[in-house]
Amino acid sequence: MVVGDGKGQIGVNLGKANEVPEAIRKGTEGARKHMFKVQIKNDTIPHEALGGSDGGKVLLRPATPGTGLIAGGGVRAVLEAAGVHNVLTKSLGSNNHLAVVNATVDALKQLRVHATIKELRSATGDAA
Repeated sequence: MVVGDGKGQIGVNLGKANEVPEAIRKGTEGARKHMFKVQIKNDTIPHEALGGSDGGKVLLRPATPGTGLIAGGGVRAVLEAAGVHNVLTKSLGSNNHLAVVNATVDALKQLRVHATIKELRSATGDAA
C-alpha cells in the first residue's frame, strides 16, 4: 500500500492476511504509521537519485515544468502520492513490483534540498 497527502508526505507498507479487505486495511494502517517527508522543489525533485532495494533499482531525474510524470507501475503510484508532477524515471534490474516500490522509496529518502544541506553544514561547523 502507498499512502500520501500529495504535498510531500508518503508512506509505504505491505499488508498480509487471508482475506483481501483485511490485507488492505493492514497495509494502509502500516503505511500511515511509517510516513516520511520527501524533499520536493517546484513540483519536481531537487536532484538525480538512484535507489535500490533487493534486485530492483530506480533512477529518478528532475524534469522541467510541463514534462509530466514519466514513470510506470509502482514508481508512478509512489511519486503521485508524494505530489511530484515533473520527473523522469528509469527502472533498472528486477521487475518485481515490491522491489521497484522499495527502490523508489530509497531514492526519495536520499533527496536533499539546498537549504537542508546548508543547515546541516552550519550545524556541524558550529560544533567544531
